[in-house]
Amino acid sequence: MANEKETVTEKTNVETEEVLETIEQVEAELVEDRENEVQDELSKANERIAELEAKLEEAENRILRNQADFENYKRRVRLDQETATTYRAQSLVNDLLPALDNFERALQIEAKDEHSKSILQGMDMVYRSIVEALKKEGVEPIEAVGASFDPHVHQAVMQVEDPDVESNVVIEEFQKGYKLKDRVLRPSMVKVNQ
Repeated sequence: MANEKETVTEKTNVETEEVLETIEQVEAELVEDRENEVQDELSKANERIAELEAKLEEAENRILRNQADFENYKRRVRLDQETATTYRAQSLVNDLLPALDNFERALQIEAKDEHSKSILQGMDMVYRSIVEALKKEGVEPIEAVGASFDPHVHQAVMQVEDPDVESNVVIEEFQKGYKLKDRVLRPSMVKVNQ
């Protein structure tokens, strides 16, 4: 009986050890499965973080581009307003230039009597007033006679050969040209020496 007890005890000890080993294996598998699940979740979380960081960077870049576009827009609007302010008189001046030309032609007429002289004197006063008002707005006549021909401000309508005058010099002006500040409103029509 003592042997039988020992055999039962040994058998129980072996069975207990097997159960303990099985429990350890199951625990190890559970821990491994849990570690794999945690790794999977961590991997998914890292992917999501990377995705969100990419979206954030894209949004930040979009915001920076929009800010730059808005700054460019504000600068363009400011420049357009400055240009409009600087050249606000351009349309009016363009409309007045033919009248100014007519005044200059009328003032070249010779007066034969006192009445004609007083009319010309009055026209001269009006002409000077218009010219002075245009100067205040920044309108200036373009220098032509005696100046070197400049295709930006002169329009050559005739060419002559005069050995007494240097080449490429304006000899005669047929119609005055005008500039508004730095913008040519109308080029001077000129005769140029070859």
